[in-house]
Amino acid sequence: MVCLVSRTGRQLQRYNNMGGRQVVGCIPYRFKNGSNGDMGNELEVLLISSQKGQKLMFPKGGWELDESVEDAASRESFEEAGVRGIVECQLGQWSFISKRYGTYYEGHMFPLFVKEQLDLWPEKNVRQRIWMTVVEAREVCQHWWMKEALDKLVQRLMSPLQQKEDADRDLVLW
Repeated sequence: MVCLVSRTGRQLQRYNNMGGRQVVGCIPYRFKNGSNGDMGNELEVLLISSQKGQKLMFPKGGWELDESVEDAASRESFEEAGVRGIVECQLGQWSFISKRYGTYYEGHMFPLFVKEQLDLWPEKNVRQRIWMTVVEAREVCQHWWMKEALDKLVQRLMSPLQQKEDADRDLVLW
């Protein structure tokens, strides 16, 4: 059975040694299916609307004392975007000022290779989700640090593809 309620409260919230709230997020991604139904090579990422408006961002939220950073990333993606998948190696850590509270936060971002998109999830009634290309996502994402994380994800994912293409070309040349 799946719990369809988001965690609330800050009693288990983690803070860094400077007093900054620690938050964790994911960039849910997939490769668009080709015309033959096989997985293609066109990268899509999933953004969600904020609870209080139409601003778009990647799922993120508080990292709590009773969970690993990867578990927190997975939980936030489930609660806010209704997706499950494989949490991959961390993209990085950013320090930013919360617009709402005017304090420093520490943000950790991870790629999440989406394996399942749910019809029901805890924040379905307060958020919209939309799949888009990287170029579109970069234009609409509201947070500079999330855009940097997206750039790192693209570099990471395209690097092996570029290496394979280079190797294939080298084989042809020889």
